[in-house]
Amino acid sequence: MLKKSTPSVARMSLIVALALILSAVLAACGGGKDKGASSSPSASPSASASASESAQPSASASASASASSGAIDPSKLPEYQLKVVWEGPPQKDEKAVEAKINEYLKGKINATVDLAPIDWGQWDNKMNLMIASREAMDVVFTAQWNGHANNVSKGAYLPLNDPNLEVGGQKVGNLLEQYGQDILKTLDPAFLEGAKINGLNYGVPTNKELAAQGGVIYRKDIADELGLTDALDKVQTVADLEPILLTVKEKKPNMIPLFFRDGENFNSHYFVQHDYLGDTNIDGIVKKDGDDPKVISRFDDPVYMDNLRLARKFFQEGLINKDAATTQLGTQDAMKKGNVFMIMSSLKPGKDAEMANAITMPDKLKQINMGPRTVSTGETAGAMLAISATSKDPARAMMFINLLHSDKYLVNLLNFGIEGEHYVKVSDNVIKAGPKAADYSPGVAWELGNQFLNYTFETEAPDKWDQFKAFNEGAHKSPALGFTFDVTPVKSQAAVITNIRSQYAAALETGSVDPSKADEWKSKEKANGLDTIIAEKQKQLDAFLATKK
Repeated sequence: MLKKSTPSVARMSLIVALALILSAVLAACGGGKDKGASSSPSASPSASASASESAQPSASASASASASSGAIDPSKLPEYQLKVVWEGPPQKDEKAVEAKINEYLKGKINATVDLAPIDWGQWDNKMNLMIASREAMDVVFTAQWNGHANNVSKGAYLPLNDPNLEVGGQKVGNLLEQYGQDILKTLDPAFLEGAKINGLNYGVPTNKELAAQGGVIYRKDIADELGLTDALDKVQTVADLEPILLTVKEKKPNMIPLFFRDGENFNSHYFVQHDYLGDTNIDGIVKKDGDDPKVISRFDDPVYMDNLRLARKFFQEGLINKDAATTQLGTQDAMKKGNVFMIMSSLKPGKDAEMANAITMPDKLKQINMGPRTVSTGETAGAMLAISATSKDPARAMMFINLLHSDKYLVNLLNFGIEGEHYVKVSDNVIKAGPKAADYSPGVAWELGNQFLNYTFETEAPDKWDQFKAFNEGAHKSPALGFTFDVTPVKSQAAVITNIRSQYAAALETGSVDPSKADEWKSKEKANGLDTIIAEKQKQLDAFLATKK
């Protein structure tokens, strides 16, 4: 059973090359680097290429715009519209913010943006369709826990650090080195190293916390009203939540005590400490909080099976939303509706205040950290921006990502909207909700660029970013840290296994069906190549670890 963590004074060190952690001291999320990076991206000269308006990407419509000094000269760039796709709820004032961004970007890289967020519940289906249909897009959110490795195997994203990259028959070269210099200056190398697949990066990680910890976020105001605050402060395990949630059910019959959904429950990877080695849809895990590199099935982890039974018990007691297995609502949006008491969440310092501000409920949320703090490759690649293989100007896409890691005005405009409308400045780096905050509050700053450039709300801790650094210290390192599974040798089996998972996981993990159905799920996976996948994961992991001895 998961237990509440205690602070550690040990400092975690992490070898930046990949993962055996022998010498380099882990500085949280670019710690020790210049957080006030230049607002202008830099790029190296590249061979000229004219803009392409065809369905095929040009090698780079922007390659000739770099001056000898390395600075971007927007006057030499043809105007280009970047389609930017991320996972999160569309906003009412999106077009107004988009217009402000476009006004600013023209003077930086002569580009405009088409912001295209996709709501949480619709993301998987829509993104899979966009990739399969080869829809034109430029900058795309991706994450290891959300099918990144699988999409890489489909050719959905461009390798960003391949010196031999060719697109549409023309050489593009190393996009990161040419147009991502501010990324390389400010992002801890551990992120890029940990996110590599076969030595190449297919996404630029968000500059954020590196460790991970599971827990819950609850309505503090409701807890105070019902006299539950003391009991919540004493919670150590998820089982301890039962009497508290029963009280909420009794005294607030119109409120959902605990909101579950597919991927956000007691068996979420961040809660049950599963390192899936690349893609949470493909079975075969090592335990992040242990030291054994043996790859096992989720079904062979007693904690996973115990949590299935506990979720079922809670569901039958009416503590979990009845539509948990099918809801398209994200946890943040569920909390925003006002009728949810508690959600599961991957936590970091100040996550409660951050979410409270995003849903315009300042001071009404509180978090409970449960389980150990861990670091795995999934955390280094837990939020990234990729460049789609269908981009017509990958160089310009990289220039934009570079700005999100270096340009304070741009990243705050994208994350928080227009000053004076969606937020009001309290001081240089502290803000509060503006009169139109409800019309633009995406709440996805963790997906987009360099979090250390973000303003903090007045309800957040003033030392928030220092807390991020301390959060990383002493985190337990997964025995597979730095390794990412290459699904190619078992691509066909993985596709079948992923489809089988979609038939069982949501219902079982939310407690909507009896845990005995897990036997049926396991049997189907074994009949369709589960053992082959696990053996291949073990083979690749053993080879990776052997190179580190």
